[in-house]
Amino acid sequence: MKSYVVIGLGRFGTSVARELAKLGGEVLVIDSDEEAVEEVSGDVTHAMIADATDEAVLRSIGVRNFDCVVVAIGGSLEKSVLATIILKDLGAKQIVCKASTAIHQRVLEQIGADRVIVPEYDMGRRLAQTLNNPNVLDYVEISEDCCVIDLTPPDSWIGKNFNDLQVRRLYDILVVAVRKKDSAEVISLPNADYVIKPQDILVVVGTSSSIERVQSKA
Repeated sequence: MKSYVVIGLGRFGTSVARELAKLGGEVLVIDSDEEAVEEVSGDVTHAMIADATDEAVLRSIGVRNFDCVVVAIGGSLEKSVLATIILKDLGAKQIVCKASTAIHQRVLEQIGADRVIVPEYDMGRRLAQTLNNPNVLDYVEISEDCCVIDLTPPDSWIGKNFNDLQVRRLYDILVVAVRKKDSAEVISLPNADYVIKPQDILVVVGTSSSIERVQSKA
């Protein structure tokens, strides 16, 4: 069982904490707002009313013993930076932070956050990608030049297999899974002779340029 600390119980932090708990994780939440802590306490393993920018508080819970700490403090760059610095000093294994702006993101990265998320920016990019091409059902950026999309196959792909289409050679993409619309069925790493069907959704990994080539085809 993985263990997590979630610091800050705004909408983002609360959502992360509850989802991690649903996935079977041991979750400790910390916030100075008593009402926010009480609201989520029944959904997580442990809940603490405390100031997470107090080094004594973070030291007392033994942050280095948790697999990951999520710093979801909203509205205060100073507090999220301070909490991150303290967590680094205390030897936290992995620190994931929420940032509100690009500058906030850069600061957190420079002081040692392992991953920084800007929810509004990330969701904006995902929405723009899906609006720009109706065949793209979802879009997740893995790195600056690599992403994963859920793709409704172009009509010209229906009835053909991946070998016929030569997707690796012509598009430089990897189809890592096939999902079925309106079904929980998932085919992981489909064979080259898999025949694409109208109800399929292709989970595709590629660079930004290769994904653009697929989108233009779609």
